[in-house]
Amino acid sequence: MLFAIQCQDKPNSLELRMSTRPAHLNWLESHQKDLVMVGPVLDDEGKPCGSLLIVEMPDQQTAETFAAADPYAYAGLFASSSVRPFRMVFRDGEQVA
Repeated sequence: MLFAIQCQDKPNSLELRMSTRPAHLNWLESHQKDLVMVGPVLDDEGKPCGSLLIVEMPDQQTAETFAAADPYAYAGLFASSSVRPFRMVFRDGEQVA
């Protein structure tokens, strides 16, 4: 099942994000099989201000546990986050559902 994990950074936290990024990337690499699409959300200046992860997990609890294990979450980067089921309708310009 797909889940969308949406996270909003705390204000003025770019330095924390950048210092935690290597651990975050290592964590993502250790979960590559679960990742559908992952990347930062950008502000008006093109700087990261949050994260969006589309992941494949067996259930809501597993997805929430996965999100909580993100080094960014451990570092206290996020002001808010949500984990919600996601249904893909289009992928690479083609309808899939």
